Amino acid sequence: MTILITGARGKVGQAVISRLHTAGRTLRAASANPAELAVPAGVEVAELALDRPETFDAALRGVRQVFLYPQPAGIHDLIKAAEAAGVEHVVLLSSSSVLGPDAENDPLASHSLRVERALADSELACTFLRPDAFASNSLGWAYFIGRSMPVQLAYPDAQIAPIHPEDIADIAVEALTGETLTGRSVTLTGAESLTFREQLALLADAIGREIPVEHITRTQAEQQMGNHMPAHMVSSLLDLWEAADHVPAAIADTTETLLGRPARTFRQWARENVAAFTGH
Repeated sequence: MTILITGARGKVGQAVISRLHTAGRTLRAASANPAELAVPAGVEVAELALDRPETFDAALRGVRQVFLYPQPAGIHDLIKAAEAAGVEHVVLLSSSSVLGPDAENDPLASHSLRVERALADSELACTFLRPDAFASNSLGWAYFIGRSMPVQLAYPDAQIAPIHPEDIADIAVEALTGETLTGRSVTLTGAESLTFREQLALLADAIGREIPVEHITRTQAEQQMGNHMPAHMVSSLLDLWEAADHVPAAIADTTETLLGRPARTFRQWARENVAAFTGH
C-alpha cells in the first residue's frame, strides 16, 4: 500500500517521510517540482501540481493514503481523482485557525477551511490535524537576533502554546499508520502557554546572550509586517495577537494525550535551532 506525501519539501512533510521510510512503508513524495525533492533512497517521487489535473493520475496510482498540505486551488478535481484511484484515507495538515469565529473571511483560516469542507463532502475517510502556532514561527526573529538587533513587537505579552514540528510529524505518522485518529479532527498545541517575551528569553538562554525586546505600536507593526506580507494577513495576525495579549493560551491535544509521549518543549526547539539565530 503506497502512501502519498504532498508538501514533501516542507519540514513536517520531510519528517513524515523519514519516519515512514524508516518503518519500511512504501512511499511516494509529490511536488509540483519533483526534481527539487531530496528524499531517502527507495522513496518514489512524482509530479503533482494542483493547477495541472493531468498530473493527478500518475501521482495517485496505487495510493491508499494521502498526507495532504492544504491548497484550495484544484482541490475538488484532486478529490475526484483520489476517489477514482481508490484512495481510502486523507490526513490533512490543516490549521487551528479554522475554528475561529469568522474563519470563512479570515485569510489565515479560509485557505485550510475550504480544503476541509471539500474533503468532508467527499467519500474519503479524513483526519484533520489542526496545529496551532508552530515553534518554528520564531524563525521570523532570526534576522534581528542574528544581528543583535532588538525584536520589536506590538504584543510582546501575547500568549501561545507553540508546538514543535516534530510533534506534528509524530502525530501525522500515527494518523497514517494507526486507527485511533481516523475520522477525527484534532487541535494540536504544545504543552505550555508562553508569551512572545518568554519565548525570546528561552531563545536568549539557548544562544547565550540577551535578546532585547522593544514594544512598538500596532501601526508600527503594520508598517513593518506589510513589507513582506499582504495587508489583510497582517491585520489578521495582529488581531489574533491582540486577543491573546496577557491571556493564557488553551492547551489542546499534544503527543501526551494522543500518543502517550511527553510533548517536546519550546526550550528544546530553541536549543536544536541555535544555528539559525547565530549563524553557526
